[in-house]
Amino acid sequence: MTKYLAQIAANEVGVREVGGNNNGERIRTYQEATDLAPAAWPWCAAFVDWCIREWLMTPEVTAWLNLQSKTPEEWRPKTALAYGFLDWAKSRPKTTITLHDRDMARPGDIVVFDFSHVGIVESESGSQIVTIEGNTNGRGDRDSESGDGVWRKTRSKSIARNFIRIRPVVALI
Repeated sequence: MTKYLAQIAANEVGVREVGGNNNGERIRTYQEATDLAPAAWPWCAAFVDWCIREWLMTPEVTAWLNLQSKTPEEWRPKTALAYGFLDWAKSRPKTTITLHDRDMARPGDIVVFDFSHVGIVESESGSQIVTIEGNTNGRGDRDSESGDGVWRKTRSKSIARNFIRIRPVVALI
């Protein structure tokens, strides 16, 4: 099911900021998926929040996730911080697992990078991962000055701090 999360992210490749740095109608749409008011702030985490929110609108996904005590809206991340995803995952041990950079990444895993950036894994090949990331650019920079859109990036796994894998709650019989 998480491969559909990667597909949602991939459908956004090519979105660019409009009207200045960290601006544009689509960027504001991503930012609305967080707990912060939309404004000219770095939006890589907002992009991942938005992708997960869209993914959770699919009935098959919510059935697969098997949430037992939270609605999808209560469960999903709303953080505007890349490292905030680690706290979010740790607070949901029944539905997420945090992996290290040496572990195999899968499509739909959330990748938290060492340089305070986050994206969604599309694929892995050896020591490289292909990701979909918001607020980056063609060079792969991530900061409020140079990120300009949603890009597909190939990066070394060695710069990943962690992968977060979403998994369903296993019902006890």
